[in-house]
Amino acid sequence: MAKYRVYEIAKELGLNSKELMELLSDMGIDVKSHMTALTEEEYQLVMSELSPDDSEVPAKDDDVEIKTLSKQKLKKTKEEERPKKKKATQKDLEDIKIEKLKKSDKKKKKTDPSQSEDAKLKVFAPITVKDYSEQVKKPTSEIIMKLMELGIMANINQELDKDTLASLSKALGIQVIIEKQEEEEKEIEQEIEDFKDDPKDLKPRPPVITVMGHVDHGKTSLLDTIRKTNVTSKESGGITQHIGASEAYVGEKKIVFLDTPGHKAFTAMRARGAKITDIAVLVVAADDGVKPQTIEAISHAKAANVPIVVALNKMDRPEINPTRVMQELSENGLLVEEWGGDVICVPVSAKTGEGIDQLLEMILLVAEMQELKANPNRLAKGIIIEARLDKAKGPVATIIVQTGTLEVGMPVVAGASYGRVRAMINSKGDPIQKAGPSTAIEILGLSSVPEAGDAVNAVKEDRVARHIAESRQEKMRKESLKATTHVTLEDLFNQIQQGEVKELNLIVKADVQGSVGALCQSLITLSNEEVKVNIIHSGVGTVNEYDILLASASNAIIIGFNVRPSSSVTSLAENEKVDIKTYRIIYEAIDDIKAAMKGLLDPEYKEVLLGKVEVRATFKVPNVGTIGGGYVLEGKVLRNAEVRLVRDGIVIYEGKISSLKRFKDDAKEVAAGYECGIGLENYNDLKEGDIIEAFKMEEVKR
Repeated sequence: MAKYRVYEIAKELGLNSKELMELLSDMGIDVKSHMTALTEEEYQLVMSELSPDDSEVPAKDDDVEIKTLSKQKLKKTKEEERPKKKKATQKDLEDIKIEKLKKSDKKKKKTDPSQSEDAKLKVFAPITVKDYSEQVKKPTSEIIMKLMELGIMANINQELDKDTLASLSKALGIQVIIEKQEEEEKEIEQEIEDFKDDPKDLKPRPPVITVMGHVDHGKTSLLDTIRKTNVTSKESGGITQHIGASEAYVGEKKIVFLDTPGHKAFTAMRARGAKITDIAVLVVAADDGVKPQTIEAISHAKAANVPIVVALNKMDRPEINPTRVMQELSENGLLVEEWGGDVICVPVSAKTGEGIDQLLEMILLVAEMQELKANPNRLAKGIIIEARLDKAKGPVATIIVQTGTLEVGMPVVAGASYGRVRAMINSKGDPIQKAGPSTAIEILGLSSVPEAGDAVNAVKEDRVARHIAESRQEKMRKESLKATTHVTLEDLFNQIQQGEVKELNLIVKADVQGSVGALCQSLITLSNEEVKVNIIHSGVGTVNEYDILLASASNAIIIGFNVRPSSSVTSLAENEKVDIKTYRIIYEAIDDIKAAMKGLLDPEYKEVLLGKVEVRATFKVPNVGTIGGGYVLEGKVLRNAEVRLVRDGIVIYEGKISSLKRFKDDAKEVAAGYECGIGLENYNDLKEGDIIEAFKMEEVKR
């Protein structure tokens, strides 16, 4: 069978090959080049369509022999049915070309994202240059050059805001729909089942109780008596080392208890937005009274807006004084019912079991007043209480199911980790198949160890869980690149102006109780229409780690009066981005807060710590006074530096160095790791163990 090449047919029709290829494409005949061969039927169709005259299409000699009669008849019939073609003039060819161009324009409009509203690129702001280049399928070098033309110097990791994206896209000739990053996150998070339950579907659920109080006041022993188990003996030294979640039954009613190490974990979970506790049980020893950690526990429970039930423990001891304890509680804002208040106080003894039943009844009574309900017939939602990595089991997470029912085999997402529940273990260590609302369980099967306070959500498919977890991991990665900003005294006015601050939370620490009361009272009076000053915690003594954690969770500023934080506390404050302000004069603290609220802060002098010296021995020198034999712990001490003497976290003296020596020679400075003799101007009451801090004041430019 003969082959009909495109270039041969073009010659026959008096056209060039390119024109013929375009015409063939319009006729639906696919040709790649001028050497493409056409079949007999295609050749006859082309010739009948484009032949310049109506005469019969000439055939090659070998074709005449091959053609059968039936083919000739068929061709004749088709020709009769088809309207006869006029001679293909140059104008006809031009019309065909114009028609082809119109069709190609329509195709472009359909495929070009810049021409179609439906095909517009969706870009989420802010976005890095690299991610933007991948989305618009253009090299990063071209995008960076365009940004330079727009007067913006950027690298591939720099984020572009909404306005910059709009200008850049316009310069590149790309039409995009710019949406905020939060909208993308909302779209992803929408895959988690989250809806308001119908009141008809809600069923009563057990209360979740957090036991808090001072160390060694009997928190775990009290729980031990309630649960009729022996937990304390398993802990090292009889002190709770980790968060435990367990269940106890009063008749048919269940109560879930969380035994926290002090209240550090309680704060850590609240800092992540977790609200799992329904009632806080404050354990106070009747023979010991209210202690610093008790006051901190009260502050934490009040900040979380959780009702408090006081358990007056160790009532079996002879040296108890319940009246004194109630007096101390009232001084800290907890007025018990016996004294006309609304706080329930139950005398108990973890050792003898006295008052335990009454305590449980009171817990259930408070829970009943709260009307705690949840819907068990939906996908489970809960909170991570603790998580660890087990060598044999892998990531293990203790969770409280808040609503819905969790079953073995369900896909779950917990914070930035995901997985399928391989096994569930209850508080007694028994494997279970499903867990309803207010159930404490351990789950296995997560991809990584989540953090305490992370939300746990059951989802319908593994794909959804993986997608959500990966999105959260990416968000965490981006957030880690940005510094977390807490409110500071310097930028307070700016945040007020932007509407970011409605309440100014303060933590006040001072050397004596009288100073605490006076300072708190003065600061509260500074509240105005724009900002309310809120003292979330106050106490006597130096600033400690719990103050930093509370400030971080509550976005508070710490005000210290005549107290100094230790190096470890200062480091923790820097890591948590918590602002600590120390003062020697009360009205300076008040004026600073007032000025910050009004935006009138004068250029301030920032204290720069140079070094610390520990006094290890004292020597009395005639006509000179007391000289401290010291060891430089950190930094260096300069002869002309200002110093303060700190004893047990309290500032005793502030002034200048009168003498600084190495052996018998005067020294301008002494570095860390060296010993020195140091004397203070007009002060001789040096004692072993005192810390002398050397510092200088530097002006901070605003």
